[in-house]
Amino acid sequence: MSQHRHQSLLKVISSSLIATSMEFCPAFKKFKRKDDEFRSFVKKVIMSRFFKLIMISSVGLNAFFTALWTSYDIRYRLFRLLEFSEMFFVSICTSELAMKIYVDPTEYWKDGYNMLDVVIFIIMFLPYVFRKFLGKQFTYLHITDGIQSLRILKLISYSRGIRTMITAVGQTVYTVASVLLLLFLLMYIFGVLGFCLFGSQDTGDYDNWGNLAVAFFTLFSLATVDGWTDLQKQLDNRSFALSRAFTIVFILLASFIFLNMFVGVMIMHTEDSIKKFERELMLERKTTIMEQKQVILQRQQEEVSRLMHMQINADCKSFSELVENFKKTLRHTDPMVLDDFGTSLPFIDIYFSTLDYQDMTIHKLQELYYEIAHVLGLMLEDLPQKPQPLEKVDEK
Repeated sequence: MSQHRHQSLLKVISSSLIATSMEFCPAFKKFKRKDDEFRSFVKKVIMSRFFKLIMISSVGLNAFFTALWTSYDIRYRLFRLLEFSEMFFVSICTSELAMKIYVDPTEYWKDGYNMLDVVIFIIMFLPYVFRKFLGKQFTYLHITDGIQSLRILKLISYSRGIRTMITAVGQTVYTVASVLLLLFLLMYIFGVLGFCLFGSQDTGDYDNWGNLAVAFFTLFSLATVDGWTDLQKQLDNRSFALSRAFTIVFILLASFIFLNMFVGVMIMHTEDSIKKFERELMLERKTTIMEQKQVILQRQQEEVSRLMHMQINADCKSFSELVENFKKTLRHTDPMVLDDFGTSLPFIDIYFSTLDYQDMTIHKLQELYYEIAHVLGLMLEDLPQKPQPLEKVDEK
């Protein structure tokens, strides 16, 4: 009986919680922030190049001081400087995280690179937390100090080129996994075969082929072609007849086919990502140019509307007279954007290139005319002179 009452009480409480949550959700959706101006200002600061330059410089400077921190002598001499740089970097990262969450507290957590920044932010405070609560003699404290090198990964969120490369690597996951699976199957086959051929405890190479785990490590050395000659010498010293054929076939399959296939897949996807990145840059440039053009057009429309408004109170007889008076006030530096085809950027580019080709053609024609005139002059000099008449000779 008491159990039944308890279940009914839980149902009532759960239903009341659901009802209140359903009432709260529409209210939360209708909630509108009243700090739009300040939030837009903070967003503008975050997206500015100066802020990005500050963050990149801070990360690079922290990486430099971390490299100095690895020397015990320098750590002892510059202890105060390293401590100050650490406090400065932590404060900069905390301010950045707070500003980004303040601008958009919901969309911030949907970006993977923002989550990476949060993970790095948590890693930064691990040494302080462990020293505070677990003491300086904590066993794994050196690991928390070592993973501070992950701070340099904050550069990823400020470099589009690095993000493009990461995207290319992410797109190759399934293809690379298939290639690695085939390589694993090949190593499994040759591992079992090598154990049976060369893994005997009495006459075989037990150190390199004694079990499947050791055989996998040996095959990995053969696949990377790292020290394979030493492995082959050990097999030759034991007079295995099929050892050379075994090594050559595995190196041909694993190194020259599968590993090159892996590299080819990475190169193909990287080229596709780079081309996509270049197209995005071109699109952004075109969008920026169109926005600037729209701003100039809007400014001209405002000027025209102002002139129309001035015409009502002016002494000008017509709008054309007002425009003529306005032209007299224009300067050479004032931008003018027209919708005519003859003033578009593609037409001007083609027109200038056409003029260049025309100048080159005229120059080549002039050189050709000079050569023709020179050849005709040489031909005239080589022509035989006509004999003079006898009457003229007698007179002389």
